[in-house]
Amino acid sequence: MRSVREGTSPRYPEDRGWLRGAPPPGWVRVLPVLLLGGVTAATLISPSPLDIGFLLGAIPPLAVLSYGPLATGLLGCAVVALLNIPATRLDRPGQTDLLTIVFVSLLSVFVSYVRSRRDAQLVMERTIGEAVQRAVLPPLPDRVGSVGCAGLYRAAQDGTLVGGDFFEVREGPYGVRAVMGDVRGHGLAAVATVVSLLGAFREAVLDQPELESVAARMDRRLTVESADVRHAELFATAVLLEFSADLRAVRVVACGHPPPVLLRGVRAREVCVVPAVPLGLGLVDAEPPKEVTVVLGEGDRLFLASDGVWEARDPSGAFYPLPERLSALAGARPAELPELVWAELSRRYEVRDDASMLVLTPLSSAG
Repeated sequence: MRSVREGTSPRYPEDRGWLRGAPPPGWVRVLPVLLLGGVTAATLISPSPLDIGFLLGAIPPLAVLSYGPLATGLLGCAVVALLNIPATRLDRPGQTDLLTIVFVSLLSVFVSYVRSRRDAQLVMERTIGEAVQRAVLPPLPDRVGSVGCAGLYRAAQDGTLVGGDFFEVREGPYGVRAVMGDVRGHGLAAVATVVSLLGAFREAVLDQPELESVAARMDRRLTVESADVRHAELFATAVLLEFSADLRAVRVVACGHPPPVLLRGVRAREVCVVPAVPLGLGLVDAEPPKEVTVVLGEGDRLFLASDGVWEARDPSGAFYPLPERLSALAGARPAELPELVWAELSRRYEVRDDASMLVLTPLSSAG
């Protein structure tokens, strides 16, 4: 499923995160103090009075961005005091001007109080989001059984840590199995579906001897959950893998999801799979997915990516050429590949969906 789907993924420079609740950069925090000290020093050093007292009126509003109500109030009091100290020679303002500055200072204290409460709520929500992420997608271990693992996940919805993509690698009685999937939609609305699919996969790894049966279990879970929901349109794409015990082959089942990319030396090519319908659309009633076996050689790696990676576009509208770029990056260590690909995507391409990447390397060929 390569079509561009709904949703955008705005990426902001790191120093603008404070505009959305993150801690402000250092220069913003020190700006009110520097302005206060600079105006004071300039008036004391200058041999003649300077008409720059108006600059002090900007200090309380600037303090709102970085300081709490107490510190904002103290800076406001310092401004009023400086304007009334004859030694500063700031041309003492009239009564109306002074009352205006006092009002602005009090209003800044109130705004700072509201901002502090909002920031505290954002911190709590982010903490909860991180806990949800660890529960839904726990950190991927460096190895599962005899397979090395490296993954990366970026949610499309700004301000969230989880979305509609998922991946998992588990070892069971039938070998090491992995899954990558993409639920319809993204953001928090898709999290419940992700939880259900991961639960079905983890159970099936333990008791389903065939990889097609694992896909059927996940399909049944979605079908059951959407049965009582009118116009649910609940489905997900997925690709499942199972490594042989000797790591010389991997079996692949693709349900509407882009196939893995096989890296062999400096060459990268898409694995030829037999496409099946996405999960949730009734694999039981449709043609069952067909398993494809891929022979693995020394040093081979498997790179899995979600639609967010495959469908990223450059300014001209061209899709990200994943196999071509993986060939160029083939000399990197497997653990570095997801970050290298993401660096290219975030720098040159527009990512319109959740982006997930997973690199699987048989340890006997990890090098």
